[in-house]
Amino acid sequence: MKLDLGQQPRAEKSRSPTQLQAPEELRELRLDTASMCLVLLVALASLYTCYLAAGIIVPLTVAAVLYLLLQPARRFLCERLHLPAALAAIVLIILVFALIGGIGFAIALPASGWIAKAPQGIHTLEQKLYFLREPIHYMRRGLEQFESAVSGPPGQRPIAVQQTTALDGVGLGILQGTRLAMSQLLVIVVVLFFLLAAGDAVLRSIVEILPRFGAKKRLVEIVLDTERNISAYLATITMMNAVVGVANGIQTWLCGLHDPLLWGTLAFLLNYIPILGPLTGIMAFFLVGLFTYDVIWWAFLPAGIYLAIHVAEGEAITPMLVAYRFTLNPVLVIMSLFFWHWMWGVIGALLAVPLLAITKIFCDRIEPLAPIGHLLGGSRKRYTAAT
Repeated sequence: MKLDLGQQPRAEKSRSPTQLQAPEELRELRLDTASMCLVLLVALASLYTCYLAAGIIVPLTVAAVLYLLLQPARRFLCERLHLPAALAAIVLIILVFALIGGIGFAIALPASGWIAKAPQGIHTLEQKLYFLREPIHYMRRGLEQFESAVSGPPGQRPIAVQQTTALDGVGLGILQGTRLAMSQLLVIVVVLFFLLAAGDAVLRSIVEILPRFGAKKRLVEIVLDTERNISAYLATITMMNAVVGVANGIQTWLCGLHDPLLWGTLAFLLNYIPILGPLTGIMAFFLVGLFTYDVIWWAFLPAGIYLAIHVAEGEAITPMLVAYRFTLNPVLVIMSLFFWHWMWGVIGALLAVPLLAITKIFCDRIEPLAPIGHLLGGSRKRYTAAT
């Protein structure tokens, strides 16, 4: 029995166009799925690397954010004042860290004074919050009963052996934390200096290896536009946080609280952390009011003014200044805050919003990533692909 091989082309031609295109579409679908899985694996590997190598990645990230913030000042010193790039980098680093060191030195003494008064302050709080003593007692007893039920019978409970005193543990923790902070500070200073001194050298090298003029022009436009918007965003947020700090320092002085510089600086730093920062500030100002005023209801005055300043800044002034291109999805903001705090601690919480804003601004300038930028922005306005 012979097979008519000549019928195969005619049978192939008799298929519908959908049947002919189906294998090609399936191959494209499999390719897209494989690409998505590959991107997901790369993202997970990158996050694991960020968590595992936080000791070196955190200072590098801080240096990169400071570089974007100081880039306009560097251009001004180099292009307008004609300073050498290395000298401009040294001047900017000295100014930034002198400002940080001056603020830290100014608030170190009042902060240490409040820490020294902490044991006495706890007794004062117990006296003023006497009406909460009974609910706290019931809650504490319930937690003890729950802990005893979870830990099992007394004979099976683990016995903790304390080998060192609490004072030794605190001293060792302070020494380790100081050494880690100094090493990371050194990395930040060195990396920031070379970034500022290099200037546009890295971008120029990348542009030189691109084959086509259109690609070179497009890359320069994207990089300069992204850099300009990111530096404008960071500068605007820093300026508004400084205004919030000054306003809270003035209001604590008018309210009769001690050390207004300390509370203004605290408000300035907490304003970098969305949602959780203002909540912490309200609690801190309320506790300070309890220490200061004899009448408990007056303790709500500094916290209430702090909340009013934060609402006026966060709901009216800052949105008006940063405009549409800097709006961020609030759901993703709080998710980013918790995620980066889990990854890098307090530094991660401070970097959460700048990192999210940098990602959005970068995605808005890249056509394939425009949907991601639209998602991060959270606006109802439809995105348009770059042309």
